[in-house]
Amino acid sequence: MPRYFTEANSEETVNARMGAEIDPRLRQIMAALVRHLHAFAKEVALTEAEWAFGIDFLTKAGQMCSEERQEFILLSDVLGLSMLVDAINHRRPPGATENTVLGPFHVAGAPERAMGESISLDGKGETCLYTGRVLTVGGAPIVGARIDVWSDNAEGFYSVQQPGLQDKWNNRGVFITGPDGHYEFIGIKPVSYPIPDDGPVGKMLTALGRHPRRPAHMHFMITAPGYQRLVTHTFVGDDPWLSTDAVFGVKASLIAPFEPATDGRTRWRSPFDFVLVADTDAPTAHPPDRR
Repeated sequence: MPRYFTEANSEETVNARMGAEIDPRLRQIMAALVRHLHAFAKEVALTEAEWAFGIDFLTKAGQMCSEERQEFILLSDVLGLSMLVDAINHRRPPGATENTVLGPFHVAGAPERAMGESISLDGKGETCLYTGRVLTVGGAPIVGARIDVWSDNAEGFYSVQQPGLQDKWNNRGVFITGPDGHYEFIGIKPVSYPIPDDGPVGKMLTALGRHPRRPAHMHFMITAPGYQRLVTHTFVGDDPWLSTDAVFGVKASLIAPFEPATDGRTRWRSPFDFVLVADTDAPTAHPPDRR
């Protein structure tokens, strides 16, 4: 007996059309997507005008995308989906430093700098000494950890946003820990900034009564042989946007102290230790499908 489409059996009918020999993981994902998508439409009794508005929104988001800008990633960010996927895929044991999203402004190939060197090439902003150690979960120092750091400038722009105005490597650098796991470098106390809000995602935020601001943060990507890669931020503890970050990237454990410095080298000092998880200890959200 053929299965014809009705409102009551819509998701079952659509999922029944999938072939018998398709990839099992694709079947699982698409079947769940159809179930939840149809359940959403039924729950809100979606009108044809609202459906057309949604299609137009997605069309405009696609038209906004380019090599320099990805409006769909921005949409995922402001809906909290990027952070959810990140959390699912980086579940860590207690005591380990939490992950957060990479963001769109990382640049590969930043220069390796001497420990303690400044990454601020334009000399603007309030200077800050970032210092701490890279440790195992058990508290042992990790030698040879590669710490890739980057931040915005004093006006809230990353170097890639202002080619020709900022040096490519302004507020960027790589540092390698020694036997004690210690790191330190001089940067600036970062400032908050808005995500791009001149497109459909920005209009959506306005309609929802939300702002586009991200609280001030320093980015860290830390890798070491035998350990799970850590991609994270440290957030300025007194930033007014901490509790309403537009992309939900703030975690309480990542709010760092920014203290007035007393040695005269910098205006601020931000101590923070990073704790890495060994590869064999890293929990897996979804084991790879070996079939």
